[in-house]
Amino acid sequence: MDNEVAVSVASISKSFKLPHESYRSVKSLFVNFYRRKRTYELHQALKDVSFEVKKGEFFGIIGRNGSGKSTLLKIMAGIYAPSRGTVVVNGSLTPFIELGVGFNPELTGRENVFLNGALLGFNRREMLKMYNDIVEFAEIEKFMDQKLKNYSSGMQVRLAFSIAIRAHSDILLLDEVLAVGDTAFQQKCYDYFSELKKAGKTIILVSHNMSIIENFCDHVILIDAGVIKHIGDGREIATKYEQMFIREEKQKFITASDSRDSNQSSVKILSLKTRQDGKITDDIVTGKNFEIELVLNAKTEIQIADVGISINNRDKNTIIAANTKFKIGNLQFVKDTKKIIKFNIQNPLTNGVYTINVAVSDYSSAVPKVIVKKEGVVSFTVRGATLNTKALVQPDISIKTN
Repeated sequence: MDNEVAVSVASISKSFKLPHESYRSVKSLFVNFYRRKRTYELHQALKDVSFEVKKGEFFGIIGRNGSGKSTLLKIMAGIYAPSRGTVVVNGSLTPFIELGVGFNPELTGRENVFLNGALLGFNRREMLKMYNDIVEFAEIEKFMDQKLKNYSSGMQVRLAFSIAIRAHSDILLLDEVLAVGDTAFQQKCYDYFSELKKAGKTIILVSHNMSIIENFCDHVILIDAGVIKHIGDGREIATKYEQMFIREEKQKFITASDSRDSNQSSVKILSLKTRQDGKITDDIVTGKNFEIELVLNAKTEIQIADVGISINNRDKNTIIAANTKFKIGNLQFVKDTKKIIKFNIQNPLTNGVYTINVAVSDYSSAVPKVIVKKEGVVSFTVRGATLNTKALVQPDISIKTN
């Protein structure tokens, strides 16, 4: 194997036996055994998967639940044996696949730190040196002498993660571990992995968080139904992932369940479309105007109405928002009459996949009320941004100098 390659995966396939039915009695167990009756089917979790991870790379693995990501990670970790194919690892490897395995709920947090450290290969002297850093990182100093069974699940995962990152391996396997904790703790995790990236550690990461994939990963594979569909850089593959799977939700727009848009709602959303250059499209070029067309139907008359939209990025942050009340004034809905509303937007968005939220409010009474709300079920892709930037928008900016 090339000395610059940390992990080589060659033609890996993995099948599992799925039982068709359980035995209802001891008799049926023995009858089926002697008749050699097959009571299972083979499920192929991975099919001829091949790739290489270079030393010092952040390498991402993404895909839907059940696509084979975790199975692949467990094969690389040596937890599962492949049905076919080989994995060659060049260096020491530590898997962080199920954080907290080995924790004893009857022991205190302090005792579990030393227990888990021993499982990672550290002696007591090494753990004593690291103890304060572990506790400080986990942010649970006040609880270390309480039994682990009294910890919340979030506290347990934070402690496990804080111990696990002390491993001195050449290669780290991470399965969704960056989903732990609150926003502040997650930011601390991001900062830590930024340090690992600068230090040249090899990281293989499974995640559903496309911001992490885009910002950290040098190369990414997209797996679906056990097969590698795409391989490329983080931004490219994150966008392909969202194009493949988020767009499927777009087909459910009209029938999507929402308590505020049921058959009893006084206003129904008939359609929502995005247009650019006069054509209906969900592939939008940045820097050019595009239009969001919303078609509504009112079952009753509404004297004073407001219709608002928001455009949100993959992290559900609102990037653009607008409503009719503050742009053109109050709207009036006539019973059983379609209302077509077009929002024309100068597009400052950077490359990526975005979703559109829609809300309709009734201001006819003293207390306004939201009568329709649809969140994140219509998506579109933006491309064509020329700057390699992590900024949320790329507005048209002119610069002058003397």
